[in-house]
Amino acid sequence: MSKRFPTASGPSQRQLRVGELIRRTLSDVLNRAEIHDPELNAMSITVGEVSCSPDLKVATVYVMPLMGSVPVEDAIKALARNKAELRHRVASELTLKYAPDLRFRPDETFDRLDETRRLFSDPTVQRDLEKPDEDT
Repeated sequence: MSKRFPTASGPSQRQLRVGELIRRTLSDVLNRAEIHDPELNAMSITVGEVSCSPDLKVATVYVMPLMGSVPVEDAIKALARNKAELRHRVASELTLKYAPDLRFRPDETFDRLDETRRLFSDPTVQRDLEKPDEDT
C-alpha cells in the first residue's frame, strides 16, 4: 500500500477508483498531445499514480518524464501551466459533482526501487538471505 495516504486505514475504494480513472484520462490526454502547449506536447511524461483526497476535491498526480528526457521540474511546471485545460479534460471524462483540483508532484517510486535493488544486492544481505531459518 502506498504511504501517500495520511489516514491509517488507507484510501477508500472510491478514492482508488477515481484516482485510477484520473490517471488513465491524463495519460491518454498527454499521449495524444491534446493540450495546446507545444512545450508540453514535446515531453513524454508518465503518470505513475493519482491519489485523491477523501472528499475527491483534490487529486495529487505523481509524474515522471520518460527516460529522463527533461528535468522533472520542467515537466511539473509545464503541467501546472496547463492545469485548467487538464482539469477540464478530466472533468469531461468523469461524472463527479466537482472536478478535482490537480496538483503535480514528482514520482519518487522509481528512486526507491533502485535503492531497494541496491540493498538486496549487498553481500551482507545476500548472506543473511541464504542462511537457513533456525526456527524450522
